[in-house]
Amino acid sequence: MIETDAPDDLPPSRSQRRREALDVLKLAHDIVALDDHKLAGLALDDDLLPHVMHARRITQHIARKREVGFLAKQLRRYEEELPHWRATLDADTAESRQGAARLHRVEAWRDRLLREGDDALGEFVAQHPQADRQQLRTLLRQAQSEHARGKPPAAARQLFRALRDLMAHGAD
Repeated sequence: MIETDAPDDLPPSRSQRRREALDVLKLAHDIVALDDHKLAGLALDDDLLPHVMHARRITQHIARKREVGFLAKQLRRYEEELPHWRATLDADTAESRQGAARLHRVEAWRDRLLREGDDALGEFVAQHPQADRQQLRTLLRQAQSEHARGKPPAAARQLFRALRDLMAHGAD
């Protein structure tokens, strides 16, 4: 009778090892691309920081690619912390996407207000009862006037900021 190893006893396949190595390489690229503030929040080991800084300083494509590959090799020594670092980077990415989506909603409201005027303003105030209708109407009129005269959109920017502040404090 032939004994077969249980699937859990087998070492990872070559393809699986390659996927894991590519995942760590992507993590290394993401870490090198971080700004200083986010890099400090990642809490990397002190042995890794010089490698990250060195990779950042390199401008030649091939040399930088080689240095990031070396950083990935160093990262693989910290297998226990890799999931934590990935989760931190993913949370930052999700937070950035949510912030961008909020700004897009504010832009959409501003554009709609400029396009539709008082009808859209009534709907916005109904959704945001804390809004000062008169202030928004004044900014809206100024922005429409600036647009009609071909002037820079100073009032439209003020309208955007007012909408952003209102939508940040209430439900949109």
